[in-house]
Amino acid sequence: MSSFSVTYATIMSLEHDYNALEPDTILQAVESIGHITSGRMLALNSYENRVYRIELEEGAPLVAKFYRPDRWSDEAIVEEHTFTQELVEEEIPVVAPLAFDGETLLQSGGYRFALYPLQGGRWPDLEYTEDMMWMGRFIARIHAVGSRQTFRHRPEISIQRLGNDAVDYLLTSSFIPAHLEQAYQTLTRDLLFNIEQRFASAGEYSTLRLHGDCHRGNVLWTDRGPHFVDLDDCCNGPAIQDLWMLLSGERAEMTVQMIDLLEGYSEFASLDMAEMNLVEALRTLRMMHYASWLARRWNDPAFPQAFPWFDSTQYWEQHILELREQLARMQEPVLTV
Repeated sequence: MSSFSVTYATIMSLEHDYNALEPDTILQAVESIGHITSGRMLALNSYENRVYRIELEEGAPLVAKFYRPDRWSDEAIVEEHTFTQELVEEEIPVVAPLAFDGETLLQSGGYRFALYPLQGGRWPDLEYTEDMMWMGRFIARIHAVGSRQTFRHRPEISIQRLGNDAVDYLLTSSFIPAHLEQAYQTLTRDLLFNIEQRFASAGEYSTLRLHGDCHRGNVLWTDRGPHFVDLDDCCNGPAIQDLWMLLSGERAEMTVQMIDLLEGYSEFASLDMAEMNLVEALRTLRMMHYASWLARRWNDPAFPQAFPWFDSTQYWEQHILELREQLARMQEPVLTV
């Protein structure tokens, strides 16, 4: 067997869908499109998919991304790749998948995968006005391309998918402790009502192709500025979705941050300010969906190892407390700039 730096135990402690994704399978997939690997590889931080740094005999390392089976259709993955390539053509700093004979979605050993050039960077601090303005310009340029059309095969930001479906799944699972089920059910009912009101207040917003998961952890920064390395969660939705996740702290701090973001954003696009009604509603939907995502993936052994606190009474008590705080936030005046 080839030598490798990621442990065999780590590779094998995966959900049944990944059982056959052994080191040799990974290396053979990369070599199937013409590269000669050195046998050295390193598992990178990813849970939904499996992502590895692959060393080659010659040339720079590559990043191999193996898609979770049955999560996205082939058409949805190709839409992601096409969107990324559109951005690159507009000289927007994102890392696009490499094409081989014109194809970016590859197959080997029963798995779908894509190869990317390795591109490093650091997580952004975003503590300075200039950095937030830079991010605003960056996102606006993405949205300018995203507004040309919508995805046909990828999901949309919706209350049903992120809210109702998430709550229904959790209430029929065994994760919520019995003594907290009633509190969770009552609270989420009130939250979903308030979310519906916030969406109604926003009116008919424009839907465009988004990054979809635009938080600081998905941005890498170099001396040349920020770039995204993965658009795996790109989707259709309102522009504000790609802005609110960069806000943090108390209301006054978020107001200043949003002012800085929009100052940069306005150089390349305009935001319908009615979408500000959606900030706390979208934050709440994300919290609901995140808990449901962990529950849905719990059969993958990588998840209990990475999130051991999820299946505990303490987590659910804290989760309900945070949702109650969100209910209070949604009853406050909308953030204004």
